Amino acid sequence: MAMSTFDHRTVLVTGASGGIGGAVVRMLVESGADVIASASSPDRLEAIVAETGARPLPFDLTSESAVRDALQDVPVWGVVNCAGFGGEISAPTDADLDVFDQAIAVNTRGALLVTKYASRSMIAAGRGGAIVNVSSQAALVGLTGHISYAASKAALDSITRVSALELGPYGIRVNSVNPTVVMTPMSAFYWGREEIQKPFLDQMPLGRYATEEEVAGPIVFLLSDAAAMISGVCLPIDGGYTSR
Repeated sequence: MAMSTFDHRTVLVTGASGGIGGAVVRMLVESGADVIASASSPDRLEAIVAETGARPLPFDLTSESAVRDALQDVPVWGVVNCAGFGGEISAPTDADLDVFDQAIAVNTRGALLVTKYASRSMIAAGRGGAIVNVSSQAALVGLTGHISYAASKAALDSITRVSALELGPYGIRVNSVNPTVVMTPMSAFYWGREEIQKPFLDQMPLGRYATEEEVAGPIVFLLSDAAAMISGVCLPIDGGYTSR
């Protein structure tokens, strides 16, 4: 899915060492973007950088000073906030608040910090731009055991809407995608279990989990000029699950 609208535009992708993040990096590079790949450490970026030629930029997105220092002199046109923490499987009665705090720190606060400092350079450049936050279907419907993860992603959707409102006057569009399960190592420990997988997929109209490329494609579309009039949207990529 190559799009011609990224000619030399610089796009930052956090969580670039993960399955979805890596797929986004590959697709953007194929589409002509200048991609900056980010993760928490340099060694986690080695494989995707060697494969695609993306520029590595490791930083700790739970630290405001680290995010500020990493991004203050890096002009970007686009951002994909893809870094994520899966949390735990727990009912509200047993929720581990340390896990909750970590989910918020990475999935919500981290995305806000990246948006905060990246959008400053985007505004200063005066060329508009686009931000896509990788949220989850867990932000749209109740999923058993997902109290911390769902809360962090629902808050991210709110950040998307408010950011679209605030940054729109500068020509910067902000959207979220809300994928269903992708069978990455982060999700397989739970969603790969037969007693979980079968009843879940029985309720999904398309009846299968998403692939990494099926999530990356809509992300690249929302970044592209083909989506020039789309902002403030939370787009389900869920095989129809949330339409029930």
